[in-house]
Amino acid sequence: ELVVSNRSFTSQTTTPDITCIKLSFRLEGGSKRSLSTGIYTLLYFCEAVVVLLTVCGNLLIVISVCHFKQLHTPTNMLILSLAMSDCLVGVFVIPAALTWMIESCWLFSALYRMCFTFMSFFLTTMSIFNVALIAVDRYLALSKPFMYNKTVSVSKMCIVLLSFWILLFFYNIVLQYYIGSFDGPVMCLGNSYFIWSMVDLVLTFVLPCAVIIIFYGLVFFIAKKHATAIRDLNSQTRTQTSKNMSDSMKSERKAAKVLGILVSVFLACLFPYFVYTVLGNVIEIEEKQLQQLLMLVYLNSSINPVIYALFYPWFRRSVKLILTLHIFYTDSTLINVL
Repeated sequence: ELVVSNRSFTSQTTTPDITCIKLSFRLEGGSKRSLSTGIYTLLYFCEAVVVLLTVCGNLLIVISVCHFKQLHTPTNMLILSLAMSDCLVGVFVIPAALTWMIESCWLFSALYRMCFTFMSFFLTTMSIFNVALIAVDRYLALSKPFMYNKTVSVSKMCIVLLSFWILLFFYNIVLQYYIGSFDGPVMCLGNSYFIWSMVDLVLTFVLPCAVIIIFYGLVFFIAKKHATAIRDLNSQTRTQTSKNMSDSMKSERKAAKVLGILVSVFLACLFPYFVYTVLGNVIEIEEKQLQQLLMLVYLNSSINPVIYALFYPWFRRSVKLILTLHIFYTDSTLINVL
């Protein structure tokens, strides 16, 4: 059995320049499950828990940022965009991916397979670019705070994010067309497939990850300088002005730290899959291992709400207000959640 990208295949025909692969969608007639009914029930229960955590957790982030005016900041627009892509992963990608792992085959239609593949590529790419934008945003906020506050607004950030969503949507349609994902159950992988795969690897992983690593390296270097400056301010003077400046710098450092944790977890989930994909050119790719690494990428969408809940007090307060239905009160958008 051969596996290419995140799709499973069963039969293969090779010519000097082209490899044609037929996709397998269902179990062969009469095949029996290797696990007991109780184990399958437990596995599907765990799948439901993961899907609910991903969808509901990210939906709470979306509602919080959209509803409370105090949270309408450029940085939170990036968090909103990331939560939206994570929520869509929970709706369109994780259920099918987990079912595929549990059943060891694709049980759905060819049309749904195409939609699954497209959404998987598109939403994963959007998440990577969201995290890269967060890294750039934190760098500008810490290195050039006056310029950042003057030039970066919520409306401008929304325009940038909308542009990325539209561009990446059409880019992934073109990508799926050229790599043959829309060709039905038979894909012929010629030179164009491997060229587009390498182009996609560079554009949607290597470059964004380079941006993330470089800018977050700069962020922590600046944060270290700020920590030194805060200590000097506190030791030399106790005026109100110095206290306000110290509090502002501490707030920015804390935001950088929390988002740094989010970025680190994101890269930890992403790197194994892409390393395995690159090594797939020289070693045999096994379906089970590839599925597990893909699930690690998808499960990052479930982890993000947990990170927000642990490190963002405003998220915990917002969730409490949402679950107690206080958001339906008059002027609830003005409630202090910070």
